[in-house]
Amino acid sequence: MAITAQEIESLLRESFPDAQIIVQGDDGAHFAAEVIDASFKGQNRVQQQRAVYAALKGKMDGSNGELHALALTTKAPD
Repeated sequence: MAITAQEIESLLRESFPDAQIIVQGDDGAHFAAEVIDASFKGQNRVQQQRAVYAALKGKMDGSNGELHALALTTKAPD
């Protein structure tokens, strides 16, 4: 089953309600997302990206995941 950019944004918004979130992509499997959230302050990039992947609730898990590829940019606000 394909996933949409809006569904990805909704999942991310549950974990990062005050974040600036931009999700792009329209082929149902390959997306790019930028998540800027204050909770990332003091975290390294790996920690930030792990938090984002956790928010996706298994949508990228293995070959059966709905989301095949996600180019991810994360950071704390300036």
